[in-house]
Amino acid sequence: MTDPLDMVFAALADPTRRAILSMLLEDDMAVTDVAEPFEMSLAAISKHLSILSRAGLISQERRGRVKWCKLEPDALRAASVWMQGFGQFEPVNLDAFERFLAAELSPPDDHTPETGSPDPAG
Repeated sequence: MTDPLDMVFAALADPTRRAILSMLLEDDMAVTDVAEPFEMSLAAISKHLSILSRAGLISQERRGRVKWCKLEPDALRAASVWMQGFGQFEPVNLDAFERFLAAELSPPDDHTPETGSPDPAG
């Protein structure tokens, strides 16, 4: 897989990797701290971090004897631009939608006949 966009979406496909990215939104973290909330081995977390790193979503660096992970804030830009190209992500006016639903779901007015004029004889 060589296309950077493919690598980003493949990395985002895994819930563990998405959780790691959410954790790194707060601050840089040591690999051992990243691994702490997960019920998996440090080796498994390292594999997830490697995939995130290859996709450019995080960077890793050694600080003394500790390996740190840092979120790369611009890494999702290409994926975001690609998704916006579909034009399907425009904001919805919820107030207008609520008025539309109220009008569509309200019972018909009893005083307005649906066809022709009312029979005067009753």
